[in-house]
Amino acid sequence: MKKKILAVLLATAMVGTMAGCGSQEAAQTATDAAQTVQETAETVADTAEQAADTVADAADAADATVDYGTGEIKVWVAEAIVDFTKAQIDTFMAAHPEFAGYTYVVEAVGEGDAAGNMITDVTAGADIFGFPQDQLARLVVAGALETVAPENIDAVKTQNDAGSVAAATVGDELYAYPVTSDNGYFLYYDKSVISDPSTLEGLMEQAEAAGKNVYFEINSGWYNTAFFFGTGCKLDYTIDSTGAFNGSDITYASDAGVVALREMIDLAASPSFQNGSSVSNATNVAAIVDGTWDSSAAQDLFGDNYACAKLPTFTGSDGKTYQLSGFGGFKLLGVKPQDDENKLAVCDALAMYLSSEEVQQARYEAVGWGPSNLNVQASAAVKSDVALSALAEQLAFTIPQGQYPGDYWTLATGLGDDVITGVLNKDSSDDDLMAALQAFTDACAAAK
Repeated sequence: MKKKILAVLLATAMVGTMAGCGSQEAAQTATDAAQTVQETAETVADTAEQAADTVADAADAADATVDYGTGEIKVWVAEAIVDFTKAQIDTFMAAHPEFAGYTYVVEAVGEGDAAGNMITDVTAGADIFGFPQDQLARLVVAGALETVAPENIDAVKTQNDAGSVAAATVGDELYAYPVTSDNGYFLYYDKSVISDPSTLEGLMEQAEAAGKNVYFEINSGWYNTAFFFGTGCKLDYTIDSTGAFNGSDITYASDAGVVALREMIDLAASPSFQNGSSVSNATNVAAIVDGTWDSSAAQDLFGDNYACAKLPTFTGSDGKTYQLSGFGGFKLLGVKPQDDENKLAVCDALAMYLSSEEVQQARYEAVGWGPSNLNVQASAAVKSDVALSALAEQLAFTIPQGQYPGDYWTLATGLGDDVITGVLNKDSSDDDLMAALQAFTDACAAAK
């Protein structure tokens, strides 16, 4: 169209110029020339438009006739969502007739078992499989995970919460599709007893005044990281190509570690303190640090006074304020490397769909899995789930649980036991605490 307008303007200008010379014959010649220019411009424009349409039609035809091949795609998911996943794949297939050459087999394999099975025999393993984030590193080392398709990376990173994205990442590479952000711990409490759960000191004072108990399992390597990660300590392990632990970065033997350990000692000294994390085993409870798996039991226990919150802050022995942290847990969906690029494209498309906002919302409604998708987290249904809302807030302060040697868990229990039994107590000097933490750190560094 721009070319047509330009041709008319040029022709008009030519007519005006020729007429100005006073020559009628020249004017007629100019008019004829302008007409010819206009017709030529229109012809060129029409031809170009037709050519563009032809190219677009050819591209559409090419997209419609891409041969993705044929084959079977094996999917491993937890038993609780087998039927749900089958239904979602049916929906996916109906929306993508271009993938009609593939059949799908959905098998019940728990997340922990899936990772072990994949590492044992990648070739025989599933094409798409769910697994917990603490298995990510060993799956990458075993060559059992393809990186997320480039066209999906931005969507995965912007649509899911930062914790789940970090949990799916090794180095600078995104290796999996986040599915949930629902494994971690937070505070359940009786709101008739605890009016303000924001600080650990205030929480304990309110419980003590009411003669009620506060449960926190400080002799657990899962729970006592809340103190050490809260003050900034590190607990990282690396593994080699065989999956064996070959290095560590542990900074518990530090000033920050002393602050964390002394806070555990102060907590254990309270008459309201009880070591534990199971609602079913708790009595006379004002508050308990626990996870979403106990939400029904907590609701039954507290009744109309049921309430949840992120973990509180505490004022350390150095006078600084720290937020209790800890481990965060996420479920991820992985895609196995494929020799056939077309099959890989289909697997990536399906994994992206099964981890999408639409499916995460449906999965929450079907089985209650807490979403990693930000929009689903903000949905009315999830917002009304006070346990998931508290966990989502807490996960912003946590570290995704990585892979840890079995000895670490035993050592962490021992450290907590020393606090509970009074081996480490309020009269212990900072040097005593540093020595205990150095022994713990050395043992963890040598752990297998």
